[in-house]
Amino acid sequence: MKKLLSSVLLGASVLALAACSSDEETLIVGASNTPHAVILEQVKPILKEQGIELEIEPYTDYVLPNQDLDSGDIDANFFQHIPYYEGQIADFDYDFANAGEIHIEPIGIYSKKYKTLEELPEGALVLLSNSVSDHGRMLSLLEAKGLITLADGIDKTKAEIKDVKENPKNLKFDYNTAPELLVQMYENDEGDAVLINSNFAIDNGINPLEDSIAIESSDESPYVNIIAVQSKDKDSKEIKALVDALHSKEVQDFILENWGGSVVPVTK
Repeated sequence: MKKLLSSVLLGASVLALAACSSDEETLIVGASNTPHAVILEQVKPILKEQGIELEIEPYTDYVLPNQDLDSGDIDANFFQHIPYYEGQIADFDYDFANAGEIHIEPIGIYSKKYKTLEELPEGALVLLSNSVSDHGRMLSLLEAKGLITLADGIDKTKAEIKDVKENPKNLKFDYNTAPELLVQMYENDEGDAVLINSNFAIDNGINPLEDSIAIESSDESPYVNIIAVQSKDKDSKEIKALVDALHSKEVQDFILENWGGSVVPVTK
């Protein structure tokens, strides 16, 4: 009986230790559905070979992933570009670190009414995100395409509507729509042009390269999507393994093959 009891206790101890060991090697990453979570699925087998179980926590908004990272509910997140990340740290004093730059999603201009920017009429209504962190990027795209000019000497990543200096077509701006709802506005043919982040476009079956009437250049773009972590975890072996896997040729080829330029990998 003593031997049997000892065996049972030993077995229980082994199982408990195994469970603890497994928990220590589980990495929980919060991600937007597309393309972030899709890309992370490609990383799972790579990490599995290193004894790391990748668990993907899906999100459909821009607020909860950072709140959950701050609270420790997730180990990392993969959904945001650098200017948004920096703005969140400034606003909420998060103790976060950028663990690695992964890809760029060029933003696009879409229209059901017009096939080119040149066709946009005088006083055209342009729909933008209500996320202030998106305004600089969207206005910079409109400037790059010759529709507006921004004031001299400003940080264009932080530009606001009031910074529009020249507006030859007297474009009207509506910036009251949540980023994830802009696709619906476009599908409903609201406004004359709609600026949509590529992750939301792709998630709704829209091809940014084929369906937009203009698209942002990814060259020298500051809007790189990153892996964000708590500062204390930046150098952990699990996070380093995650970033290395995302930078691998296998995963980068997957990104290019599946999105053909509407998602562009980086290796910084």
